[in-house]
Amino acid sequence: MSENEKEDSSIVRDYRSRLEDADGYSKVWEIVKDTVESALGRNRAGMMLFLDDLPLRLGAYHPLGTNNIVLNRSLVHIVEATTESGRLVNAFIYVLLLHEYLHALGYVRESKVRPLVYQVSRESFGEDYVVSKLAKAGPWSLLKDIPLDAIEVPKRVMEIVRDFEGANQRYIA
Repeated sequence: MSENEKEDSSIVRDYRSRLEDADGYSKVWEIVKDTVESALGRNRAGMMLFLDDLPLRLGAYHPLGTNNIVLNRSLVHIVEATTESGRLVNAFIYVLLLHEYLHALGYVRESKVRPLVYQVSRESFGEDYVVSKLAKAGPWSLLKDIPLDAIEVPKRVMEIVRDFEGANQRYIA
């Protein structure tokens, strides 16, 4: 199948539509799990999402040996404040969650995970879609014109995203 045929496929259109319509972390998470299952044939249940105010150069992390992903709440808020596109916010969150999910699936080395993020994104959304572009360039490409070092981030209590693998969860937990 050529790249143009892939981008016109109903699966690609479905993933794009779902991402554009996603209204919270759990909806983006469902897409992450579905795309990984489709592209790599791997899955893992029982993951939990925490929101924390991390250094702005860190998007998220997965503590090895746990079922947790910690997402940088402040960084998500900056992306929300600097773009009016829900699609871009969802793409940013998708790429971060996908990266950490791959770690949770046992891909530990960054040198393996980064290309896999791009591979899964490209196969699922097509080469020219915003998710694939962010996966290729890195999610910080969205923030290249923002002086992150000059932003003071207040430290708040870490939050758990309730029903992350269940019911709808809006971005504000």
